[in-house]
Amino acid sequence: QVQLVESGGGLVQPAGSLRLSCTASGFTFASVAMSWYRQAPGKERELVAVISSSGTVTNYLDSVKGRFTISRDNAERTVYLQMNNLKPEDTAVYYCKRYNYPLWGQGTQVTVSS
Repeated sequence: QVQLVESGGGLVQPAGSLRLSCTASGFTFASVAMSWYRQAPGKERELVAVISSSGTVTNYLDSVKGRFTISRDNAERTVYLQMNNLKPEDTAVYYCKRYNYPLWGQGTQVTVSS
């Protein structure tokens, strides 16, 4: 079955950290770029980070540069998003997506609040 399954969201205080995980199945994970998007209430979905198939090239939304890190483990078919120094404006549903392809995960809620 072709799918992406995310985990790791939750409630965290400002300046805290979370790590999101996304495990893939049903396609050749090691051959494709992967990405994380997010959608806050009342806002458009936005691209947060992208990682190349080998993991050697990454790109980030300007507002998360220096705080978020995307990585992948091709042997485990998993892509990660390490989020540090979280801010209330990072509150959103985070989605894993196969880059340039219409395959999305179910989303995981991240809430940053004191």
